[in-house]
Order: sequence, then C-alpha cells, then structure tokens
Amino acid sequence: MQAYGDVNWVSVTLDNDFFIQEDNGYTNGIYVSTYDVYDKVSSQQEGDIWVQPLMWSMPNYSIDQAVNVYSFGQRLTTPYDISQSVPAENDLPYSAFLSFTNTYVTVGPKYADRASTTLGVVGPIALGEQSQKTIHSVISAQNPKGWDTQLNNELVFELSRGRTWRQWESNGGNADLLLGANVSLGTIKSGVSTAAIIRYGENLRSSYATVLFADSRTSNPVAVNGGWFMYSGLALKYNFNQIYTDGNTFSDSRSIDYDHNINIVSLGATYSWGEGSLAFAINRPFSLSEDETDRNLDQFNSYGTLTFAWKI
Repeated sequence: MQAYGDVNWVSVTLDNDFFIQEDNGYTNGIYVSTYDVYDKVSSQQEGDIWVQPLMWSMPNYSIDQAVNVYSFGQRLTTPYDISQSVPAENDLPYSAFLSFTNTYVTVGPKYADRASTTLGVVGPIALGEQSQKTIHSVISAQNPKGWDTQLNNELVFELSRGRTWRQWESNGGNADLLLGANVSLGTIKSGVSTAAIIRYGENLRSSYATVLFADSRTSNPVAVNGGWFMYSGLALKYNFNQIYTDGNTFSDSRSIDYDHNINIVSLGATYSWGEGSLAFAINRPFSLSEDETDRNLDQFNSYGTLTFAWKI
C-alpha cells in the first residue's frame, strides 16, 4: 500500500454494564486499538495478511482514504446471579474471551467498506475469573462464585465483511442518514445484520466511516477533525451461532436456548478536539419474542460504552 500524509491514532474502549447500573450478562469489555490512516491510497492497496481472505470483496476504485487497525480486547459474560456457585440451567454461562482483530477500512465519497479478522481464545486461558475478581475486589463489589462452570478452553475465529452507505445529507450538512450491512462467519459468531443511523452535528463527512468499527468492538463511532455529533441507531441482526450462548464448538459445555433475532437500539454522542476524541453510547437489545428467557437476555446484554481516542 502506497500512502502519503499518514496519521496514527490510538483508542481505548470500555464496555460495561456499570453505566446502566447492572452487573451481569455482558458485564465488561475492554479494547485497545491502534490506527494507521492513509490518504491518497493507490488502487493497488492491500490489507495485511490477516484480512487477505476477504480482500477480493473490497473495492479498489474511488478510494479516498484507508485505515488499518489492530485491536486487542477482553470480553466477560456472566449469569444473572453471580452469587451462585452453580448458575441456573437457563442462565448465561460464564465466559471470557481474549481477542486480536485486524480491521481494514476503505473510505469513498458515499460509502465505506470494512474487512476484519478476529482470532482469540475462550475459557480459563482468557483470564476472565482473575480479571473480574480483581476489579470487584478493588471496587468492593460482589464476589463472582461460578467461574468454575465457565466455557472450556478453545481457539476461536471470526471473519467479517461490512459496508456503510451515506444515504442522505441535509442541505446544510448538519444531519445525515447512514445505512449499513454486515455478514460474519466463524466460531465466535456467524450472522447477518443491517442497520440505520441518523446523526446530527458538524463535520459529519469526515467521520461517517467510523460506524464500521462498532461491529468488531474496535471502537465506538467517533468524531474527528474538530467535529461532533449525536446519533440514534437501529440494528437488526440474525445470529446463526454465538459462542457465549451456544457454548463450546467442539466440546460439551454450558449453553442456553435463545432468540436468534437480535435487535439493538443505540444512542450516543461524540466530540473531537485537536489531538483527541471522546465518545459515549448506550446499546440496548430488544426482542419481539414473548419468551421470558429471551427478554432477560435483552436486559443482560445491555451496556454502556466509552471510547477515548488520541493522535500520536
């Protein structure tokens, strides 16, 4: 890849149900990411080796900018009642997930494309028990007692391909509508999704592609170049499999039945200045199912998320 005027960024994203005054389900996620931003990209651009299996589907024309991202993260999921040594059979299993993700994004005038590959491990090797107990000890929270029932050790992966379209822009440029689609395949998760996001703010053109980072939890949608915006979004998803509910792929483990249709409402705001950017959002799944377990899962998978990004 040939590039000129490269810009480098770092971000830290914290997902936690503490922001919505809960302590169960998707209870914590932390992701540290580095970004190489390339302007005036050659038509011969290529992503790194990690995303090569998906590069055939990426456009090689009308590219204004490209972004290569490396992200490292840990995700923790726990049952509703963490005081029980053996959680109820219909409750979420304990699971921890350590991940490495390479995301490659190309940005054009009206649409942006993303290819990402995630590799990782679930199980005791992901150090979820140690992480949660340490944090809960520091903040004097309840001691989680059921980590002996967590998912087994397993190497996992996910390939993901997404696109977002800047479908509409107001005359003054202070509002726009983004439409998106995504498909993923792997032992972490396989599924399809579509989304719509409406934004209001300033300098929206420079930041519309950042919504693509949310699917891989690389970061939240963030404002750049002195811009800011507020947004509201709706995502409609169908997951064929997801390891934190289905359990281990190749061995027996705890698992639960669930509604494979997952819909998510998001509300967020972000502000950028000079060398930095800050973003906060609330993400709340909702199910049209009348099953009590599915409705509980919606509550357990709600979380607040905070991203701080800065230029280096």
